Amino acid sequence: MKMHSKISYTLFLTLRCLFLLSPPAFCDQNSLLFHTCSTSQNFTHDSPYALNLKQAFYNLASTTPPSGFALASIGHDLQSQVDALALCRGDVSPADCAGCIATAGHEIQQLCPYGKGGAIWYDFCLLRYSNAKFFGKIDNGARLYMWNVEEAENAASFNEEVRKLLMGLSEKVEATPNLYAVGEVEMEGSKKVYGLVQCTRDLSSGACKKCVDDAIAELPKCCDAKIGGRVIGGSCNFRYEVYPFVKDQK
Repeated sequence: MKMHSKISYTLFLTLRCLFLLSPPAFCDQNSLLFHTCSTSQNFTHDSPYALNLKQAFYNLASTTPPSGFALASIGHDLQSQVDALALCRGDVSPADCAGCIATAGHEIQQLCPYGKGGAIWYDFCLLRYSNAKFFGKIDNGARLYMWNVEEAENAASFNEEVRKLLMGLSEKVEATPNLYAVGEVEMEGSKKVYGLVQCTRDLSSGACKKCVDDAIAELPKCCDAKIGGRVIGGSCNFRYEVYPFVKDQK
């Protein structure tokens, strides 16, 4: 994956936070994982686009928490229209979802000042916005790879079980109305691996599965033999660990 050196450094710090601690010692779930900014077009602070962007973020903060997903499209002029979406992880409470979306809206404006497009990821949520219509389309832009530095003892067997788990979740998520699925698989010695896949709900079920399958195809690049890993994109993501990491896993 092509990554700017600054992003790589941020990634290393995030990895240390998420994966080198024991399972109970989770980092702040609102810690920033990754962000991207569009550099192609800018706006001024008192422009119609600026006002529409603020309204879009307000709408998302108001409408996302109850269901965990929302879209906002503000403005009719092509020069000032804003399309935005927000997604919270499927197990996140409305209160935690609201807090994450509020933080995302504030931080992305600090990180991408006057840019007409951007995206920001946390453990609990994702927020994206653009002056170009993107609803219903798979985002094939930047992907974030994260992995545990510890390797499995039987690498080949572990890799195969992880792949089977995630491919099974890819089949499962296609049939779920909220495009979110979790599961687990038994490993040797009564150990388990836990997995999650999720898509933004503007995608069709078929597009969601394609997005997830494409992300899973990145396993050898990001997470070969690693006991925990994830691939995060603008339309879908997966994660697996050797311990439960969402509320509906035991």
